[in-house]
Amino acid sequence: MILFRSVRGLALALATAATLAAAEPSHAEDDITDAHLKAAREAVAAIHATDMYDSILPQAADALKHELIQKNPDLTDSIVATVDAKALEIASRRADLEKEAALAYARSMSEADLKAIADFYRTPAGLALLDKGPIVTREVGKAAQIWQAGIARDLAEEVGKVISAEVAKENPQAQQGDQQPAAQDEGQKPADGDAKPAE
Repeated sequence: MILFRSVRGLALALATAATLAAAEPSHAEDDITDAHLKAAREAVAAIHATDMYDSILPQAADALKHELIQKNPDLTDSIVATVDAKALEIASRRADLEKEAALAYARSMSEADLKAIADFYRTPAGLALLDKGPIVTREVGKAAQIWQAGIARDLAEEVGKVISAEVAKENPQAQQGDQQPAAQDEGQKPADGDAKPAE
């Protein structure tokens, strides 16, 4: 049955991903105290470090529904109900991501630094940075693109001037040759006041 094969394939893919993740080298957690890890969790929560991943499970569930319904439209109700139920069961694993994020911060920063980060982001200034930071980052990105285009243009122009001058020094005859046709053209132009040919 198509539904069975699709779910089985998905399970195999997920199992493969889990195996690869488990095969990656991990840092020893013994060096991280409970207090250090707690400070890291508070910092992660304060800066909303994992908020961007909130949509992963809903998107995966929607994609799975769409795929299975396309192959088995007669089982739409069953597919929707089953995927929703299983997604709710898996949702509890969101805590695993929070733990891994906290461990990553704890490995990189001291307990004191993590506490300071959490304290700052709970202040009005920290909350304002969280709220306005993405907007500011987007505007800075736009400004950087304009700046990049400007310096690239100016750099090319300035380098072109220097190279052209060097070429002229190395091969002055070529420069004179370029100027001669222009001079000839100027000589062929009728001077002001010259009589115009009779019509």
